[in-house]
Amino acid sequence: MKKIEAFVDSVYHGVGGNQKEIKELKAEMKSHLLEAVHELKLEGMAEQEAIDIAIERFGGEKEIRSIVAQLFQAQKTFAKWVLFCSIVFLLLSLSIFGFVWQYEEQHSHELSVIATQIADELKGKDEVSQEMKKEIARLVESTDFISQVSIYNSKNIRSEGRDWVQFNTELMKPDYKYQRIVWTPEWLAADLFPYGNGDEQWYVEMQHRSFDSLAGYVLLGGVAIYWTLFTIWATINAYHHRRLNIGWIIAFALFNVIGYLAYFLLGNRVQSKTIS
Repeated sequence: MKKIEAFVDSVYHGVGGNQKEIKELKAEMKSHLLEAVHELKLEGMAEQEAIDIAIERFGGEKEIRSIVAQLFQAQKTFAKWVLFCSIVFLLLSLSIFGFVWQYEEQHSHELSVIATQIADELKGKDEVSQEMKKEIARLVESTDFISQVSIYNSKNIRSEGRDWVQFNTELMKPDYKYQRIVWTPEWLAADLFPYGNGDEQWYVEMQHRSFDSLAGYVLLGGVAIYWTLFTIWATINAYHHRRLNIGWIIAFALFNVIGYLAYFLLGNRVQSKTIS
């Protein structure tokens, strides 16, 4: 049966991949061929003729080699796509998080400036005049993220201790309130948050739209997807290098790139010792 062994070896000649898996596939192919030869011999054929027919029915060397090569190439391609997708998800989530963070920082600065301008308008005044109301409305309308401005007389809501000052806006209704509707889509995890700024005379509270929750969800989701896909890629890679075990899977799952770096460096060290 040397011809069958030679045929099986020729089919897998030059095929890269996990050697243990290749060995098992070769053994399975050889078993199928031997079984086919046995059946043909029972039909009355000579051994050599039965071997030739069994190999021919199996598909021939060129066709089988092509199928095997495509199979292992598909595995490599799949692993590459898994790694590519993991990196894309990570970069995309970091980019969105960075954009939203910068967006929120810009709005936070605007919010502080407008709060200061409103406080300057109120400074030294005993009440909120009509002119002040118009100016407050103008300042709010100049933005697309402030939904409400409430102005309180500080003495009605202010409490303080030795090292702290607190303004409790639930104690009194505001002396003046300006409201409008701003775009806050729930599907983007947008929400309205309060921002307060006060002194001994007046306290200004503003509600503004924020996408902080969106940034957090995107970053968390992107990192989770990246982490999972990278772990899958590292596991496949270790399998093809015949070094996969439960320890490395746990290392990849818990430490990700650091775990794979340890796997890579340890593999190079073992290989260097083997060569020397």
